[in-house]
Amino acid sequence: MRLTSLRHRGWLPACALALTLTLAACSSLPPAPVQPQARLGLRLSPASLGETLSLQQHLKVEREGRTDDLDTALEIDDKELNLVGLAVGQRVMTLHYDGKELTTWRHFMLPAQVRGEDVLEDIQLTLWPVAAIRAALPAGWTLQQKDGNRTLLLHNEPIMQIDYPDHKTWGGTVILTNLRYHYRLTIQSAAAP
Repeated sequence: MRLTSLRHRGWLPACALALTLTLAACSSLPPAPVQPQARLGLRLSPASLGETLSLQQHLKVEREGRTDDLDTALEIDDKELNLVGLAVGQRVMTLHYDGKELTTWRHFMLPAQVRGEDVLEDIQLTLWPVAAIRAALPAGWTLQQKDGNRTLLLHNEPIMQIDYPDHKTWGGTVILTNLRYHYRLTIQSAAAP
């Protein structure tokens, strides 16, 4: 995989740790009383994407007035999904998912709360076809799609908003707003050369 050069504001090793924690759906920051089924637990097969992708992505995470950047290389085919994330010039996370087992490597300084499951779920919610996602949703969860955006709801309460300003699932800009954990993730992706 070829990775784009990392862009960042200043050099702070802690920035990479905070960013990756945020990208993992801020699982260390639970909302006020969470119901047992509050975690979606989405695990779709790579084949259910319906296409092969090789993307270079630049991610911008905004939370509490702070902005952090991360570059990733993402490859998906009908058998597996692979992701490599870089922050401050270092690899901070890798994911490998074969449709059955998720293998995650994290930088040794990352806290245990950084969950590969959450990263995989965000990838699938933004890229996978709505029909495939809806077919796998547990009771109480719904996914709405209308005019270039998706809304994930739990018992009719919006949990996540995903906007596609370029009206493309990939190959442009995607903005994921997590309403539960209060962060915004802007993903700019392009096909890898």
